[in-house]
Amino acid sequence: MKKTMTQEEKELAAAGYGHLEEQKAQQAAKDDFGNVDLTEHAIPLSDYNDKLKTSIDLKDPGNSTGLTNDEAKKRLLENGPNVLTPPKKKSALRKYIDRLFTMFNILLMISGILEYILLGINFQLNFQNTYLGGILIAVAFLNAFIDWYQVQKSEAILASFLAMIPPSCRVLRDSTILTIAAADLVTGDVVLLRVGDKTPADLVIFSATDLKVDNSSLTGESEPQERRPLVNGSEARPVEAENLVFNSTLVVNGEAWGVVVRTGDHTLIGQVARLTSGEEGKEAPLAREIARFVVQISIIAITFAIVFLLVGVTTAYKGEPDLVVTFAVSVLVAWVPEGLPSVVTLLLSIAAKRMASRNVLVKDLQGVETLGWHSSPLFLGSLTMLATDKTGTLTRNQMTVTNLWSGLKMFSAFQSNNDDSETSQFDINASGMQEMVEIAALNSRVKFDKIDVPFDKREILGDATETGLTRFAGKYLGSQYDEYQKKFPKVFDVPFNSTNKWALVILEKGHKTGVLTSLIKGAPERVLAKCSTYLKDGVEVPITDEFRAAYDEAYNYMASRGHRVIACAQSLLNGEQYPVDFPFSRSDLNYPSSEYCFVGLVSLEDPPKHGVREAIGTLRLAGIKVMMVTGDHPKTAEAIARKINLILGDTRETLAAKTGRSVDEIYDDEVTAVVVHGDDIDNLQGWQWDQIFAKDEIVFARTSPKHKLEIVKRAQALGHIVGVTGDGVNDSPALKRADLGIAMNISGSDVSKEAAKMILLDDNFASTVHGVAEGRQIFVNLKRSIQYTVTHSTPEVIPQLLYVVVPIPLPLSAILILVIDLGFELFVALSFAWDQPETEDGLMRMAPRKPVTERSIASLKRRALRRTKTLRRDSEDQTYIPPSKLSRMVEKFSKPFTRQYWEDLMEPSDDEKLVDGKLLSYSYIEAGLIETIGSLVAYFVVFFKNGFTPVDLQRAQKIGTSAGATAFFLKNSPDFTNGRGEVIHAAQQVIALAEAQSIVYLSIFIIQCFNVFAVKARFSYPFGRRIIGNYWNFAGILGGACLGMFIIYTPPLHVVFGGTFHLSPLYWLIPVAFGCLLLAWTSFRVVLMRKSVQKARVKDIKGLMMFPTMRTMSMRSKH
Repeated sequence: MKKTMTQEEKELAAAGYGHLEEQKAQQAAKDDFGNVDLTEHAIPLSDYNDKLKTSIDLKDPGNSTGLTNDEAKKRLLENGPNVLTPPKKKSALRKYIDRLFTMFNILLMISGILEYILLGINFQLNFQNTYLGGILIAVAFLNAFIDWYQVQKSEAILASFLAMIPPSCRVLRDSTILTIAAADLVTGDVVLLRVGDKTPADLVIFSATDLKVDNSSLTGESEPQERRPLVNGSEARPVEAENLVFNSTLVVNGEAWGVVVRTGDHTLIGQVARLTSGEEGKEAPLAREIARFVVQISIIAITFAIVFLLVGVTTAYKGEPDLVVTFAVSVLVAWVPEGLPSVVTLLLSIAAKRMASRNVLVKDLQGVETLGWHSSPLFLGSLTMLATDKTGTLTRNQMTVTNLWSGLKMFSAFQSNNDDSETSQFDINASGMQEMVEIAALNSRVKFDKIDVPFDKREILGDATETGLTRFAGKYLGSQYDEYQKKFPKVFDVPFNSTNKWALVILEKGHKTGVLTSLIKGAPERVLAKCSTYLKDGVEVPITDEFRAAYDEAYNYMASRGHRVIACAQSLLNGEQYPVDFPFSRSDLNYPSSEYCFVGLVSLEDPPKHGVREAIGTLRLAGIKVMMVTGDHPKTAEAIARKINLILGDTRETLAAKTGRSVDEIYDDEVTAVVVHGDDIDNLQGWQWDQIFAKDEIVFARTSPKHKLEIVKRAQALGHIVGVTGDGVNDSPALKRADLGIAMNISGSDVSKEAAKMILLDDNFASTVHGVAEGRQIFVNLKRSIQYTVTHSTPEVIPQLLYVVVPIPLPLSAILILVIDLGFELFVALSFAWDQPETEDGLMRMAPRKPVTERSIASLKRRALRRTKTLRRDSEDQTYIPPSKLSRMVEKFSKPFTRQYWEDLMEPSDDEKLVDGKLLSYSYIEAGLIETIGSLVAYFVVFFKNGFTPVDLQRAQKIGTSAGATAFFLKNSPDFTNGRGEVIHAAQQVIALAEAQSIVYLSIFIIQCFNVFAVKARFSYPFGRRIIGNYWNFAGILGGACLGMFIIYTPPLHVVFGGTFHLSPLYWLIPVAFGCLLLAWTSFRVVLMRKSVQKARVKDIKGLMMFPTMRTMSMRSKH
């Protein structure tokens, strides 16, 4: 990726990543553990059997008996389960109060209180407003209750699903290794800890191999801490004792045997209660957008209320402050969508249940929205990139040995028609094969659930690679497998880790020159680097260029099929240099690390999971960039990627091979795919990261946990919303850093599940697709609901304006406005939660909500470069100096008055917001005006049928509001003579107004019924099966209709709501006609916007294989 860049281009390329260089971990251990009651770590190991009444074998921990099942049950009854008392939470009352005092509810309560204050001014005139005041206050309390109830219910749902994945541990009871719930552990239990486990209780370690634990949740120590057995115990403080591991800490390296000394609240974390409380969570993007919308609407409502208040004082209500206040409250109520918070809460709650039914558990329920549309770190349609691990996530984690290569010859481990003719059938007597089997058996850390049964009936406890190798070795060693372990006892070992990428063991295995033999296995390039000879026909031969060429050919042969390749080597240690009592040590690297003899290569196939290929294809068609981040060899990773739709195009290497050119002659823009080796990551410059992420198909191979974390950070720096899937401890840093960490439930380690925000309960990668589709639909349904809900604001506000300005009799009272907002609107708005996708492929062919494009990256980098140039730095060491609080405050308030602020604000963007200009234009202007005109036409027609022309209405209202005059349309009003000379009595006037207000109410309801389907029309006309297929919409409409008929046509309610049973149903035809007009306009709108919708649609991807993956044992890659 060679490129000549100007200084300006270099600065711009580096700008987006500048903040990553400034981030430093500065967490300190501030907690005082000095008074913790924990002393068992000081007891010598030899005393534990007596002290804890258990049975541990210090020489061979695996032969320990542990507790009996009966004794364990007895102790569990005596001491209780091994669980922590939950941290103190906000009381239900406190949670309710928090939800009561939100912006909308405060406005409603203040409005209600104002109505009651008016009683003190003029009790008789304002008595009817007590209904309005009471309803306003009741609505605020009801809103808060719905929100509170759903949150309580959601927390219960989350707790029930978390209970489905309880923490478990491996315990030794009656000499048998069992997997039990951590809650069933008791003091004296013998526990086996392995990489990826969460420590289930406080344990004293009595045997360990390279054990390291992450204590950061307890002490703040960012580096993993080594723990080991201490024969005589430890005199240090508990938190510093090297032989103690604590409940809830994470095992990040090695393995160990420990005995339980404390459980439940008696553990360290149980005693230090304040440690159990977590950090405050970040506000979810959806919550932030809705909060912003609520504030904007509230400001508009307050502004209009004040303006109308002033207009009322100077026109219609001179000298009548009580009527002015009631009028202003009506305007306020008209603008505020009172039911919106409840609708949003209910919609998300329903979505959370539906997600769980698809085996997708979102640990943070606010993350439900994340899956579909995320606007800042936390959350997926916004998910623009998905970084996935290979083993156990994309593949089945079921390793099977396929081929072996030794002594320059290739062997097949089973009968296959897919190997070359030169490949021989496996023979234990062939060159190097016996040694390969021995290394597979002896350089292993697997455990068995039982050892008193035949080998092929045992359950192997270990990672997939070692399990596959052990199965292979056991096939040929059979009953001799256990004898091998005893015959060649282990003297020293170095476990595999993601940094070394190899595992070493030294055994008492005699030979001509000594009694010790060192065996090593691991990544081929790492193992070969330690070798100077290779094994051929039982003889060590110096490594030559011819051997390296044959090695490369064999390696490529295996890796190009997508197989994991492991190298094996041995060293027959010289007895003079390495006697049997040699003090080997890992800490100072005092063990043989060179001059090994290369034995051979072994490949293992881990076939892709069913459904992975189609899932990745679907995600790519949804505009999500899927990349593989794996520790495997680049050839292996690329071969698997080509099987599962992750790579379809050429990399520079494959294009070079096709065209006969060298890799250096291939231009970067000629290829669409890239495979990056982990060794190159540390030295990549900003522009090189830009080039990598610009590719459609990306694979990172031979990566460490540090690399995975760096990849996530770099992608986020470009504006990507990154999801990470993984199941191992090496994935956990990236899972935690990602906007959405996705862990596997069954195969996932405790560490990965702890770090993730979402868990796939069935380990099915395809469930991610369901999550994305569901999340995107949630956003659309929310948007439809908001679009529908705020549409009625215009037909509620404009009549209020006409009432004051023209003036005309009040078309819609404040109480009827409330009935609209909290009556039928609430029913129908909630029904959108069950809406299905508008088209067959739904939203899974649309680009993400916040797509990362060249324009968005350039904009982000320009802003970052501006920010970088304005940072204050120390003149000597150039370290960043953070601004003071006063400086930040001044900058925040002065920013809106700068040209740059408005340029940034008005900059074109492809991002889609929850409430955007298109939504507001449709709701307030397009559909809003149609509803307004429709309701006013019905209003004037009803009055005309009752003898009032529009001119008559204006004249009557002006006379009624003039000084000293008696208002019309009341029971005690004087007779009114219309323009035709007809006299209209008070009773007729009251009926006419009641009918007019009733038809306005019903007109808004009827046209909104049509609007239910109009707001769904984006890709297609509002008539299709998918548009009208949500039966809950019709249930909501039916509920709203029943409420409307009940309010308008029930005489006892007329005192409160002002309806009348005299209103003829024939008048309903007017709003029905305008409803049809709304559908016609919506259809025309679909035609107008079709081009922009098609532009947002992701183009077809040539070569996608949307058919199931099949087991392809030893099949060569076609590429």
